[in-house]
Amino acid sequence: MTITVTYRIETPGSIEAMARKIASDQSTGTFVAVPGETEELKARVAARVIAIRPLPDIDHPTWPEAAEGHGPIHRADVDIAFPLDAIGTDLAALMTIAIGGVYSIKGMTGIRIVNMKLPEAFRDAHPGPQFGVAGSMRLTGVSGRPIIGTIVKPALGLRPKETAALVGELIGSGVDFIKDDEKLMSPAYSPLKERVEAIMPLILDHEQKTGKKVMYAFGISHADPDEMMRNHDLVLKAGGNCAVVNINSVGFGGMSFLRKRSDLVLHAHRNGWDVLTRHPGAGMDFKVYQQFWRLLGVDQFQINGIRVKYWEPDDSFVESFRAVSTPLFDPTDCPLPVAGSGQWGGQAPETYQRTGRTTDLLYLCGGGIVSHPFGPAAGVRAIQQAWQAAVSDIPLADYARNHSELAASIAKFSGGKDA
Repeated sequence: MTITVTYRIETPGSIEAMARKIASDQSTGTFVAVPGETEELKARVAARVIAIRPLPDIDHPTWPEAAEGHGPIHRADVDIAFPLDAIGTDLAALMTIAIGGVYSIKGMTGIRIVNMKLPEAFRDAHPGPQFGVAGSMRLTGVSGRPIIGTIVKPALGLRPKETAALVGELIGSGVDFIKDDEKLMSPAYSPLKERVEAIMPLILDHEQKTGKKVMYAFGISHADPDEMMRNHDLVLKAGGNCAVVNINSVGFGGMSFLRKRSDLVLHAHRNGWDVLTRHPGAGMDFKVYQQFWRLLGVDQFQINGIRVKYWEPDDSFVESFRAVSTPLFDPTDCPLPVAGSGQWGGQAPETYQRTGRTTDLLYLCGGGIVSHPFGPAAGVRAIQQAWQAAVSDIPLADYARNHSELAASIAKFSGGKDA
């Protein structure tokens, strides 16, 4: 069994030579021949170049390492197979051996990890999502449409009672999901314990009266896994069912520690991922990055959306959505995709069309709900109406003629205004 990693190599020299160097350096290779480096050992654990697919040359290198007058920069996608015996199923070993070290190899002007295919052995070695798509839908009582969610804003500064007042209004709006902003964990002015004590009675009282339990995702991230687990327990004991986890901040070990002990839906926020991917000639594609976190057990994965307020192009969102919606081994290992960042009903039709006409997602709107001219409840109805139109293939403007909330939303937010 092998682990196959695809590297997009960029070099003024020989692609073939660089590919062989990566395979050697990241498995059995060293600077000089050493005692014990036998042919039998190499055959057992050495990585092998199994395919090279040339790409068009470029004139400008990603990294400024090419000498003056370097000529064309050669590129290719190179598949390298690592024997499972050399790495095992430990994700830290996989990251170290197959990915981490390649960026330091001399002679390249750029390298990007663009794909990774894992063998079946990884299926049983890691827990994967505990709730995923089906569990998220069940716990929110949603079927046949996206889960409609919003975020408590301002992101920072609200005290627990102020947060609870806003949450109370949002709960009554008909929204399915509310979350702490990823920047909110347990600051001095809003300790998590006090926030949970202020918010959860409102959630439970609404459930008692209506039968609908709004899913609230509390920010529980912490660099100390024990402290993060205590945060988890606070939420669970109070009747909560979801938590925001800043996955890059807590790391593989923190996420693994949490997932093995968790009874909450784990909503993954990928802040910091941009460091790894923003330059197209370096870093890694999301389709590679997301595999690690899915194996570790995230249930919901925030991946931006259509026409976001940040740098990411729409095509990147579509590829991210496809990545998290494609089984690694079987459909139960798919987390719920979360479309967010500057979303309102206006992006619903394109989101629906470009994600394979699915409603299996969490559609997360901030200002698109809370800043609606008629208030948050109208904001939720406007999003629901936009999705009704999208699924029915009715233009939003036509559907809005008989739906005043959507019409007001279009008037305020069309063209990206204020959302």
